[in-house]
Amino acid sequence: MTLKLYAHPFSSYCQKVLIALYENDTPFEYLTLDDQKNGAALEALWPIKKFPVLVDEERSILEASIITEHLDLHHPGPVRLIPEDPRAALDIRLMDRFFDNYIATPMQKIVLDRLRPEQDRDPYGVTEARAMLDKAYGWLDRTLADRQWANGAAFSLADCAAATSLFYADWAHPMGDRYPRVRDYRRKLLARPSFARAVDEARPYRPYFPLGAPDRD
Repeated sequence: MTLKLYAHPFSSYCQKVLIALYENDTPFEYLTLDDQKNGAALEALWPIKKFPVLVDEERSILEASIITEHLDLHHPGPVRLIPEDPRAALDIRLMDRFFDNYIATPMQKIVLDRLRPEQDRDPYGVTEARAMLDKAYGWLDRTLADRQWANGAAFSLADCAAATSLFYADWAHPMGDRYPRVRDYRRKLLARPSFARAVDEARPYRPYFPLGAPDRD
């Protein structure tokens, strides 16, 4: 039975799953949430309406990291995103959480604040989010000193998380030349065919980026 993915091309967490699917050429039905009918079906599956949601036969799998692990377990391909060794897998999951919690979350704080009415904005919270991003960029810049990918030589779940979080974070809080290893790593992720495909699919939606999408990438 064909996998079904409820997702939006411009969503960072949806792109995280798309990278995993594209890495292994995993066949799936892409149910984009531009279609109201797909949105209603998503709500019936998951009333909280957070996406992506993957449907595999009769089972609905929620949350991007869990979906990626599900694909690695039940629909494996030549690119294994979680190592079989449990200790190595813990390291991958740690970096996955780092990118989601300390890059993606403060980035989203900055972006979503711009969507609020001006009188309801939270400048203090945005300042805190920018400070967190600088701390995270700095830590990552040091951590990448002897690594090809997020956890070493092999592309993994952590890099799926890194690609989308760093892509949008640099739009919201540019890293410039202060963090050269992070900047170069982001460029390498953008050159990865699976992520490049996801980025290209999302290009038509760039005018909707609340901060104004930069004329690059």
